[in-house]
Amino acid sequence: MHLRSHLFAALFCCAATVGEAAGLKLIDISADAEGPALTGAAWYPCAAPAAEVRLRSIVVPALKDCPVAGEKLPLIIISHGTVGWFGGHHDTAAALADAGFVVAAISQPGDTWSDTSRVGDLAILFDRPISTKRLIDYMTGAWPDQARIDAGAIGFFGFSRGGYTGLVAVGADPDLRKAADLCLGGSEHPACDKLRNQERPSESPIHEVRIKAAVIADPAFGRLLDRDSLNGVKAPLQLWASERGGDGVSLELVSAIQANLPSKPDYRVVPNAGHFAFAAPCSPLQVAAAPKVCIDANGFDRVAFHKQLNAAVLEFFRKHLIEDPKP
Repeated sequence: MHLRSHLFAALFCCAATVGEAAGLKLIDISADAEGPALTGAAWYPCAAPAAEVRLRSIVVPALKDCPVAGEKLPLIIISHGTVGWFGGHHDTAAALADAGFVVAAISQPGDTWSDTSRVGDLAILFDRPISTKRLIDYMTGAWPDQARIDAGAIGFFGFSRGGYTGLVAVGADPDLRKAADLCLGGSEHPACDKLRNQERPSESPIHEVRIKAAVIADPAFGRLLDRDSLNGVKAPLQLWASERGGDGVSLELVSAIQANLPSKPDYRVVPNAGHFAFAAPCSPLQVAAAPKVCIDANGFDRVAFHKQLNAAVLEFFRKHLIEDPKP
């Protein structure tokens, strides 16, 4: 997703949703040797009556700091797309929390609507998987209710660059020799100059073996993920593609990923959907502020689609993390 910060500042203004409430706690992870400070939120089962919480400038159905209900709860990590934020998939997070999962999401430093300082930096190829590891470490370690999480049942949901992050987390090794292909239109970014001069990073992004199953929606950087790159992906996947694509992601690229995976995923193409169909449904104010993100093709109902999406994601995680967990 390549959107400007002022667009997202408007996009997430004053939205409101309806539905059952989940518990919600804010997350603050201190900077350490692995990276900068991280902020986000955790959704989780809550036995109290429904309520509403304001997250920055949106209102979501949740009860802030409600006691966590349940034991041995599976954990789902959510990773947003470029210039997104931790609340960008709040409806999916709440649906999973209502069904008995703990869901955690952070805003990727330098790649959010309020801070775009690292959007064009190819170091993001490495930083995002590291942020995922740090979030899992926190949720299974320092989070006040970590004892209620089943550390052996961890899943991942990622959209766009978050989808790329999920593929790397479960074993993909992007072919950085092809990274220059991402420098389109004669980009003058310093990283592109290095790539054109055949100066490429020698390291590979880290993998996260604790993730046992992943849902990947319209993953970015598809040009870096060929058959050899994906050979290490062993976890069960549910892979989603929008028929219309957008922002550098196309049905052709996602279909190539599907074809190159060593084990075939639960692959779903969403007819008439554009790339941003996977983002949470927009309020009328959001539609006016950010039509690129919020306005879908004629005949496409994002609210109805998200009911189907969230149900399918829930069914997938139940199957692979609860009913038939991967050792």
